Order: sequence, then C-alpha cells, then structure tokens
Amino acid sequence: MKIFKRILLVFILIIAILVYFNYSKLNIISGYASKYMASSINIGGHSSTYIIENDLAMPLIELTDTEFDTQERTAKASVYGLMTRKAVDRGGLGSVLVNNDYSEGEQYLQPRRNFKKIDKPYPYGHLPKKDTVFENVDYDLLQKAVTLPFSNEAIQKTRTLLVLYKGHLLHESYIDGFDKNTPILGWSMSKSVLATCFGVLQKKGRLKVDWPAPIAEWKDDERRNITLNHLLRMQSGLEWNEDYGGISDVTKMLFLDSDMTKAQLDKMAIAKPTEIWNYSSGTTNLLSGILRQQFRSHQEYLNFPYKSFIDKIGAHSMLIEADLKGNYVGSSYTWATTRDWARIGQLYLDNGKWNDEQLFDAEWIDYITTVTDLSNGTYGAHFWLNAEGKFPDVPKDLYSMNGFQGQYVFIIPSKDLVVVRTGLAEDPEFDINGFLSSLIIAIK
Repeated sequence: MKIFKRILLVFILIIAILVYFNYSKLNIISGYASKYMASSINIGGHSSTYIIENDLAMPLIELTDTEFDTQERTAKASVYGLMTRKAVDRGGLGSVLVNNDYSEGEQYLQPRRNFKKIDKPYPYGHLPKKDTVFENVDYDLLQKAVTLPFSNEAIQKTRTLLVLYKGHLLHESYIDGFDKNTPILGWSMSKSVLATCFGVLQKKGRLKVDWPAPIAEWKDDERRNITLNHLLRMQSGLEWNEDYGGISDVTKMLFLDSDMTKAQLDKMAIAKPTEIWNYSSGTTNLLSGILRQQFRSHQEYLNFPYKSFIDKIGAHSMLIEADLKGNYVGSSYTWATTRDWARIGQLYLDNGKWNDEQLFDAEWIDYITTVTDLSNGTYGAHFWLNAEGKFPDVPKDLYSMNGFQGQYVFIIPSKDLVVVRTGLAEDPEFDINGFLSSLIIAIK
C-alpha cells in the first residue's frame, strides 16, 4: 500500500508540474479547439464527432474535451476541465472566441452580400460546367495524375481536388463527407484574398503600394519608413514570431486578442525594411486594419471584399471571419467551397478580368509574382512562388495561395491551369512536385 501511495504521489507531482509549466498554453489549446469546432460546424457543415475524430486529432489539441451546443450554435473546449474557452457564431462575420470584451446580445454589423446567380457555365457562372474535350489532353494520364493525391490516404490526407484548364472544369473529386458545396477553411490562403483587396483599391486609384503605411504610432520612429509594399512582401523589419508550437506572437493574436490588427502594429523594428524577410500573420492583420482605414464607415469596409470581387465572380460561399472588433482576420480565417477557391485562382489566371469587367489591373499579377528579396525565390507579395524551382518538375511561373495543413490554389499561367487541393497534410507528405508534374505531362 505504501508503494502504491508513493507511486500515486509521484504521478500527482508529475501532473502538477506539467500543469504548472503548461497552464498558460491551455488557453491557446482550448481556444483553438473551440474556435475550430464552432466554425467547422456553423460554416463547414460538419458534425462535432467528425471534427473531433479528424481535424482535432493532432498533438495537444487532441487533449481537449470539445462540445457543440446545437441550439446556441456555440462551442466549448477545455483540457482536463481546465481553461474552458467558448466560441460563438456571428452570422456573416463567422465564429469568434469569447473573452472579456465580448458582450452577449450585442448586435454586430454584417457584410451585405449579393448572391445573384450568374447565367454562365462554371467557373464563370453558376450553370453546369460546359462539357469540353481537349485534343491535347491525354485523359488516361490525367486520370492517373488526379488519383495520386488520394493514393495514400493515411499520409497525404487529401480531401478535395479540382482542376481548371483554359477556364473549363477538367476534373474534381471529393472524399466522403465533402462535395462541391462544402466550405473549406483556407487558413493562410486568406492572406492572398486580403492582398487582392489592395490590388482592387490600387486599380480604383485609392492607394499605391509604395505609399508609407498609414500608422500614426510609427510617425516618430524608424517604422515611419515602412511602406505598404514592405508589408505585402513580409519585409517590414518588424519583430514577429510565427511559431504555432507554443505561446508566440501568432498564437496569442489568433486565440487571445480582441483586435488582431494591433499585434504587429505594436512590435518594434529589429531591422530596416528589406533587410530581412519574416513571414508574419500579424502583418496581414495589420494590413486588414489599414484596409479598414480606407473607408468612411465600418459597413463599407465589411462590404468591400464581397462587393468588389468575391460576389462579382460568384464565389458566394466565401466567408471571411472577423475578430471581436469587426476586423477581417485576413491572415487565417477565410472559408469557401473548392469550386469557389478555384474561382479566385481563375480570376488571377485571367489577369484580373471577369466576364468583361477588369477587377484589378493585369500589372497587379506582375507585382505579386515578383520575387521578394531574401525569400529564396519562394515569395512575392502575399503569394508563394516557384521562381527558383523549388518544385523542379513544375513550370517556374507557378504561383500559389498556400494554407496550413496543405490548402493550395496553384496557378500556372504557361499551362492555363488552376489546381485546388485541400486536406490535412502539406508538402512533402502531399507531394506537390510529383502530383503537378504528372498532371502537366497529361496536357501536351
């Protein structure tokens, strides 16, 4: 009995030590689980059981006890009963984590949407796709290529795949539980959507990317030299830690902050602009705050992404979630069906023109695909690049929208291709080079 008591005491001591050193992390862990659960059900349409068994089955997050209230449409999560976090649904603003700034019953402005159907075949409208047979496509090789992302389900974890060729739907496939109407969280693909807002505003003559960032708090120190271009290229020189493995700048921003536009704003410079390249979700949310400044009212800001390009191209499933202060979380929280993610890619492949309307200038493509110094040829302006052949068997003109766990919109102008892949594993588990090169071989 004494031995048992001693073992129990040691066990309790170990647990106490673990809790002591990790207690603050529990806020982040339960915050992630409750926020993801709320959004995945309220927007994505999945069941709580499915989310727990799949999306939340990851280190540390799997420790949470997460539940969803179907009547209130809220989610709660805790770790062994500690640090309970709650996420609530706010309609067109998505789901948000509750903290001391949250006021239950408060009415929030909603983005005003135009869900009018476009009478053209997909992807340019909402009619069924036009059946087209291309003489230069080897359909046997195509079929082999599109099965590759699903060939090892346990490793690659692909959920959806879609291929557009010359503005035609060449292929789409979905695992059980997903279809053409299932919204997918794009994670950092959201950054490219947020950047597109700046491309649209530049076309309208309302700003230029070489303008100084309009941040009053920076006017009296070295940060006054930071431009919109530096922010779009992640080369502001500001301090930032993009570590998702613990308590860091990015995890505190996403799971603790009421106003996510301030996380990067408050950081000091550790280098002059262009001297370093430092990927920062805080920078994107700072840009979201700058975007908000361009409008006379909060309502205009909320309407803008949808009114200026999202609803115009028929991407009606797309929803950008906002923080508690009503700022779009452009770094991470945009949802859309696989088909609507592909529409964004097609808009870029068509140089900003959609059904005879130029939504942003073709020169914007040149801008976002110009290599940013010190990024090893992998980054432009809120888009990823293949300029230096990271994927050696894929054309170097490939550029893409990338998100956590392998959400991708690949745009390959030289091949007239837009390819969307979503899932729970990224490169190298999902072999980008192998898949895309096999796909390209099928198109002569």
